[in-house]
Amino acid sequence: MNDRTSRVARPFRFGVVAPITTDLPAWRDRVRRIAGHGYSTLLMPDVPTWQPALGPTLATAAAIADLRIGSWVYAAALREPWSTAWEAHSLSVLTDGRFEMGIGAGRPGIEVELGLPAVSPAERRTRMRETVAALRRYDGPDLHTPVVMAVSGPKSQELALEVADAVTFVLPTDDDRAETTNRVRNFPGDRALELGQHVAAVGDRVAPFMAPPDLDTAALRAVDSLVILPSDPEAAADEIQRRREEIGFSYFVIGADFADTLAPVVSKLAGQ
Repeated sequence: MNDRTSRVARPFRFGVVAPITTDLPAWRDRVRRIAGHGYSTLLMPDVPTWQPALGPTLATAAAIADLRIGSWVYAAALREPWSTAWEAHSLSVLTDGRFEMGIGAGRPGIEVELGLPAVSPAERRTRMRETVAALRRYDGPDLHTPVVMAVSGPKSQELALEVADAVTFVLPTDDDRAETTNRVRNFPGDRALELGQHVAAVGDRVAPFMAPPDLDTAALRAVDSLVILPSDPEAAADEIQRRREEIGFSYFVIGADFADTLAPVVSKLAGQ
């Protein structure tokens, strides 16, 4: 275990990616149930044309239940920095500081699929940096909107060290436990950022919006991938505790379809 992991043991918190995949009354009930289970944060993906826009949907969720909200994550390839920052700041103000801005480069090719010009990796990182800088200007001295940055290669990791409050690692699904552990332990710098884990599958099920639906859960288990958790709550709790102890992950984000299944885990570990 590296020095930073052994030095920092953050309390557990749990987020849920909850896009609108049903009728609105059912989604509202789901938001209330997620809050009642003790999850800290309700999150929305940034996938245009698949669902209502992220900003107003999150504001609606914050009005329904007393929990944090966040983007998981804004895609820099699709957005102008000033506009994203303005929306993020507005959500922070309207929710009395309950919003956290997740931001990443965006899935390769997503902008072309939507008819937009291609955006290079370097330009995506520039947009991410400019978005956070604009957000800090909008927030001013009296507000600090937390920034969770999705990172992969060394350049995005360096950017996160400069401007983010937390990071989540974009993990290849064929990474085994050792590869993921090394990837996170080799995260550069001395800042004690919160480490988040994007969990795409639980048991034999894959979360919508968090991975391709044809993701092979048996293959994930065969390579001991960390993008999957057991469906048994006791086994999942043990695994989550192991990941904090061995790697440093303390913020776990799952799909809404698993919120009821893993509610006992949240009850046992949240805040511990």
